[in-house]
Amino acid sequence: MRIFVAGSTGAIGKTLLPLLLEKGHELIGLVRTPRKAREVESLGAKAVVADALDRHALTAAIRKAEPEVIVHQLTALTGVTSFRKLDEQFALTNRLRTESTVTMLRAARLVHARRFIVQSFCGWPFARQGGPIKTEEDPLDPTPPAAFRKTLQAIRDLEEAVRATTDLQALALRYGFLYGPRTSIAKDGHVVELLRKRRIPIVGGGAGVWSFIHIQDAAHATVAAVSRGARGIYNVVDDEPAPVSTWLPLLAEVLGAKPPRKVPVWLAKLLIGDGGVSMMTQIRGASNAKAKRELGWQPMYASWRRGFVEGLGQAMAVRGLQL
Repeated sequence: MRIFVAGSTGAIGKTLLPLLLEKGHELIGLVRTPRKAREVESLGAKAVVADALDRHALTAAIRKAEPEVIVHQLTALTGVTSFRKLDEQFALTNRLRTESTVTMLRAARLVHARRFIVQSFCGWPFARQGGPIKTEEDPLDPTPPAAFRKTLQAIRDLEEAVRATTDLQALALRYGFLYGPRTSIAKDGHVVELLRKRRIPIVGGGAGVWSFIHIQDAAHATVAAVSRGARGIYNVVDDEPAPVSTWLPLLAEVLGAKPPRKVPVWLAKLLIGDGGVSMMTQIRGASNAKAKRELGWQPMYASWRRGFVEGLGQAMAVRGLQL
């Protein structure tokens, strides 16, 4: 099967390409520079150099590739470090989620592709009311924190484009918080660095529920979506959504760091803004039942508890840690 992968050298793309090649697929990876092209070609895939925000160049690349399946993994998340400035730091990613998605869907129709798979997110967008675990049928947040509004709107637009597509099989894979090599939760990742310095506290009661997914499991779910699953939205997360008060101390223990500090909500608002407080105290987790059922997929790390120990890119053994 001929597959066009946009975002082929990103965190998921680098994990995804070898898995697809092992399946015998013919791959064309979209890259921005000749250096990245050589990186893709060294794996055994073909590469095409184009700017994903140049509508004509992107369309031409897809028309030349004539793929049966298009996989859209484009993001620009390097340097995203502030909840206060989330929309500002996600500006390029938001354009990739909106403008590039529209371009690729149009190009998919031109080449009569049969399937379109795009990356979405379910880490914090759910409405912050009702139960702690949400499905694909539950509404997204109608009143997100001010610094998150543009980013959530980009996610809405992406998913609406998928839902509105009826002439090919379009799927949006909502990954949870990614961890593992090349992510911010890795042995050399930004979150791990801050946690070692005790700069990520438990805010209030730490009731915000996070859903995680290891980078390898996200890639395997994407491979499954190439050939399985009806069109629509899928939460791609592990089996154990957990409140910050549970997972954050355990991650610190895994890293051999001191326990995270605890700060009251009023102080956290001054430090990380309303969006950061919401992440730590109010957000909801996600159910993976649909993805497991319809994609025939099972996460290798069914829980972040084991994934944090075995899957961060380094061997760690913690005495007394309950898995």
